[in-house]
Amino acid sequence: MTLAAFSKKHTHLTQYTLIIFGSALYAVATNLFVVPMDLYSSGFVGVAQIIRSLLVQYAGVQFPAGFDVAGIINFIINIPLFYLAYHSISRGFLLRTLTSLATMTILFSIIPIPETPIIEDMLSACLIGGITTGAGIGIIFYASGSAGGVDILGFYATKKKPGFTVGKLSIIFNTIVYLICALIFDVKIAIYSIIYITVFSLVIDKIHLQNINIMALVVTKQEGVPEHILKELGRGVTGWKGVGTYTGEDVHVYMTMISKYEISRFRHYVHEKDPHAFIVLNEGASILGNFVKRL
Repeated sequence: MTLAAFSKKHTHLTQYTLIIFGSALYAVATNLFVVPMDLYSSGFVGVAQIIRSLLVQYAGVQFPAGFDVAGIINFIINIPLFYLAYHSISRGFLLRTLTSLATMTILFSIIPIPETPIIEDMLSACLIGGITTGAGIGIIFYASGSAGGVDILGFYATKKKPGFTVGKLSIIFNTIVYLICALIFDVKIAIYSIIYITVFSLVIDKIHLQNINIMALVVTKQEGVPEHILKELGRGVTGWKGVGTYTGEDVHVYMTMISKYEISRFRHYVHEKDPHAFIVLNEGASILGNFVKRL
């Protein structure tokens, strides 16, 4: 096995480990802190929780004590999006999404929901629940994964319409979810759910490194560096000729834009071609134009 193949295999293993851990953290925290307080999550999980509540309160369907069917409902309503993820995004993205959803569905179903809330104060439950579930989803995103639902729709929309963002779709979708909560159930529950999801979103943004843009500058004497970056990361590279003022030797100067979570792979791929390459990374660069944001 070549070094590049080993590195790629190790990267995939790390990704799936983090996705399973993040999904487990999200599911456990939801069952322990969010559901006992009758709070509602965002996205498709929130929709699944609303369907579950309607089945129990209005249809009279009874489920075993401590069992939350919302996880199974969430998986079912995500099924039509699997086709979209596979054909419009990538096979790897679909596999990472399936891993996350399968982990969540299993744990949603087997982690018993406490009859008495662990944290009785509603505001404290919003904070603790938001921090832990947000950390779980943030870890999934950090590992280039997805929890399905709005993530898939938003990512698809950004590819079809460059001016659109996952955040815009999330705001629109969640506004509808919480309006339904307020109309059908209780305005107070809807308000606290909004507080919970605000904390949840802030924590995701702190972990979600894909939102942090990096300008990368490479100075090297070796050929083939931009082709390697394009092949391994799928990032375009702009290059020009330069001269080292100390040595007077000709050098190649390359510039590209990456997200913060791609830094380690970028450094690895550059040094694989030239161990002595000079790399400059500038965090927080603004980008106007065609730059692909990746989940």
